[in-house]
Amino acid sequence: MFTGVKEPLVYTDVELPEPDESFGVVRLKAAALNRRDYWITLGLYPNLRFPSVLGSDGCGVYEGKEVVINPSIHWGDDPRFYSDDYFILGMVENGTFAEQVAVRKTKIYPKPEHLTAEQAAALPLAGLTAYRILFSRCQARAGDKVLISGIGGGVALLACQFAIAAGAEVWVTSGSPDKIDKAIAMGAKGGASYKNPDAMKQMGKAAGGFDVVIDSAGGKGFGQMLRLCRKGGRIGVYGGTAGSWEGVSVPNFFFKQLSIYGSTMGSDAEFGQMLDFVRTHRIVPVVGRVFDLKDGNEALQVMKESTQFGKVVLRISS
Repeated sequence: MFTGVKEPLVYTDVELPEPDESFGVVRLKAAALNRRDYWITLGLYPNLRFPSVLGSDGCGVYEGKEVVINPSIHWGDDPRFYSDDYFILGMVENGTFAEQVAVRKTKIYPKPEHLTAEQAAALPLAGLTAYRILFSRCQARAGDKVLISGIGGGVALLACQFAIAAGAEVWVTSGSPDKIDKAIAMGAKGGASYKNPDAMKQMGKAAGGFDVVIDSAGGKGFGQMLRLCRKGGRIGVYGGTAGSWEGVSVPNFFFKQLSIYGSTMGSDAEFGQMLDFVRTHRIVPVVGRVFDLKDGNEALQVMKESTQFGKVVLRISS
């Protein structure tokens, strides 16, 4: 339970609200953390409500069948952007860091059969974000050279797996050589440390430039990634952990006819498409650490330190 900014989460009993006919109660088996949950605990998120149960990602049992939950609420009718009523499960409505959660029946989907509960719980938010930015926004396709920044995080890893499955050649960046090596073991072509400008240049030369760049950092490294783009390159942005863009060469941008696409989460249609893609290509989300539900504060500490490779998951025993 989230009871206050910069306060530890409280492991306690919470009364489950009586759902109406449009809601169903999912008995949860696993839930995954997202960077969003950590930002909420620091107060760096709008419309905070106390007390609240955090958590956007969940896998559990509904009507005797294993299911996953779509955390994207009230996207609206326009596929280009979400509505003014949009929110993500876990704030303002109680989320998945619990034994049970009441969610809209339209947000309950069959779990991909080849995944464990922990793997399936790692999929919804990160998978939806990765699928939309890679395919709906940047139109990545077979044969593209794709550069993904910050490999190791949930969205970046799934974007890497999705792009490889689609037939793209994937390159990655990270501040950790170990994370780059792990991405290469998964099928990435190569990578470089974003802390080393020369290594980034050499990677760009080795790849022959990039058709698609997927970035969650921004900051001073963003301009360098633009310089590594081929003509007609598409840049997808879904985060800004390093702050505002720096070092962007405006002539480089327009002479190369580059396009920048902002993106976050996705529609119900994209969630269904993402699950179908995962089933077809037998994609297995990377789970980095698993904690018991009562140890949620330890899991948040891992998110704070950003040492994990893959998703941090809570195992839930009803």
